[in-house]
Amino acid sequence: MKITTLVRLALAGTRTDTLRVLLTGFSAALAALVLLAAFTVLAIPTPPLDPENWTANHSTHYTFNLLIEPGLRPGLAITLLLFSIPVLALAGQCARLGAPARDRRLAAIRLAGATPGQAVAVAATETGLASLLGAAAGLGAYLLGRQLLHRPTADGRLPLPTDVLPAPPVLVAVVLGLPLVAGLAAALLLRRVALTPAGVVRRVRRTGSPGWWPGLLIAIGLGTFAGLEPALRWLGERGASVPGALLALILLVGGLVAMIGVVLGTGWISYTAGRILHRYARRPATLLAARRLTDDPWSGSRVFAALLACVVFGAGAIAARAHFVTSNRADAQRQRMSEIADGVAPGTYAWSNPFYLQTIDLIDVAVLVALVIAAGGLVVMLAEQIVSRRWTYASLVATGVPRGVIGRAILWQAVTPMLPAILVALAVGSALSRGYLGDVQSGGGSTEFCDADAAVCADPVARQPYLRIVEDPVVWHAVDLAIGRLAVFGAGAFGAVLVTVAIGLLFLRPSTAVEELRVA
Repeated sequence: MKITTLVRLALAGTRTDTLRVLLTGFSAALAALVLLAAFTVLAIPTPPLDPENWTANHSTHYTFNLLIEPGLRPGLAITLLLFSIPVLALAGQCARLGAPARDRRLAAIRLAGATPGQAVAVAATETGLASLLGAAAGLGAYLLGRQLLHRPTADGRLPLPTDVLPAPPVLVAVVLGLPLVAGLAAALLLRRVALTPAGVVRRVRRTGSPGWWPGLLIAIGLGTFAGLEPALRWLGERGASVPGALLALILLVGGLVAMIGVVLGTGWISYTAGRILHRYARRPATLLAARRLTDDPWSGSRVFAALLACVVFGAGAIAARAHFVTSNRADAQRQRMSEIADGVAPGTYAWSNPFYLQTIDLIDVAVLVALVIAAGGLVVMLAEQIVSRRWTYASLVATGVPRGVIGRAILWQAVTPMLPAILVALAVGSALSRGYLGDVQSGGGSTEFCDADAAVCADPVARQPYLRIVEDPVVWHAVDLAIGRLAVFGAGAFGAVLVTVAIGLLFLRPSTAVEELRVA
């Protein structure tokens, strides 16, 4: 098949296909912007370190501390990379929009004489081209925004790193890597289907209950975060260190492994919840939901993946906020004790630094935006599931099942596994952050005092008999669990599920019309 023919077939279709291409391209553009922003932060050059001046390697031409201090940039880059996860999940969910109509179009292509591999190539080319256009648009928006946001202050400092640009290979990798991954993912999703002239038929279907191995992934992620600080301390005692980029990579991989475990663990939660619901349910709606949960327990993992990833990340940010609040409280306590010991007025010493709390505020905004993006993808996914099952729902309505029963069954199917899944995601996110940050330590070290007059203390030799060393005891402060904030965040995520399910149910009435029985 010629390339031009392949492209023409990939871009052909109805308005639903056009909408799918546009949404996929928009998601790819957002992902490209986030990835380019992360690589821009990592591209900031670090001046050489001067042992006599610990701030010599700081990029003081920026106004934001996360950009000034080189040790904080990997954390900012990790935050941006993690923020790209719900965006990429949205792209994957948008790619499924109008899947039944696309399947019929692929079947028509097979009927016209195309091979199964050519039909898969058409589907992969559609997703890849949409992602390529979106990534190119994201690169253009990035370069344009770089010019528009380059606004130095009066002293020549920059609020954003608009003076640096990732290396050309990185730009090429982002623009070409996104569509390549999207195209391969589209082809991978079709690996278990048979594209026949009569339609699209699944060759293999998952059977049996989900296993316990997602819990192993969660344990690996938690162990990585909990064991990293002791490992760094052990290396520091032996004069070794870990590069910042490697540390960021370890944290990123550990967090991703734990997130994947939470998402895939939803399959086990769905299956177990379905069995419990089937045992105790007495109403038609709950019985239908229970049967759907046990028949396809992986549906929750596919539909709620991005939302659960946001919950894990948000819970980690809440735990980090609690750590820094405790740290500031401990610093304020030490500050007041020093002021009392020195007989100075309160507020003379300023040890408390609100910088980290301000950074967490920015992360909270990012989590909120990611939650909105994930909710948008959830609406698309739920609507697509309702539309793709319209023949089944129309058959139930035709046999006398009220639409209200079907709607309540869809609601039960969504909320039954999501409530425990959100609780698990909150616990895992909080445990990841607490495992790495630990409790707050204050004090330590020693202070030298001279019990003589100023003239004697000024003489290095004469003051020796009058010197005394006061050890500052180490005090550990337990970090609050922040149950209140976690509860509010979890309730917000669960409310987002309810709202998106309600919006998705708007597609139920047109999908249960009698005319839909012609779709087989």
